[in-house]
Amino acid sequence: MKPQAEVWRCEGGASVAVLNIPGSLERHRTFDVDVTLVVRVPQPLALAWHALTVELDGQQKWTRRIASNSPGQTDGLDYHCRIELPTGRALRVRAVAAASGAVVSQLVVEAREELPGS
Repeated sequence: MKPQAEVWRCEGGASVAVLNIPGSLERHRTFDVDVTLVVRVPQPLALAWHALTVELDGQQKWTRRIASNSPGQTDGLDYHCRIELPTGRALRVRAVAAASGAVVSQLVVEAREELPGS
């Protein structure tokens, strides 16, 4: 019987989202991990900025801080990676958002398993 693809998702509060994927004792897995930050941007801009930091198993993998654009609308940052989890290995994804002037409206971490042959 073919295994069902796993999908894990976590919506964070205003500044931190943590997604824990437990290890599988049955098989090796590959996940596409996506982190999305959406901020509301003030009008006028007033030097607004937003930032996103992503950690995998406690190690910082990516960080960006940019000036917010689109006054009166939304702006954001996205991060994507693919990670292989050997049999038994768990994964912890931690996303940290920061903003000045702009306001964090959404912080989402999602991991979708890619099954062999799909």
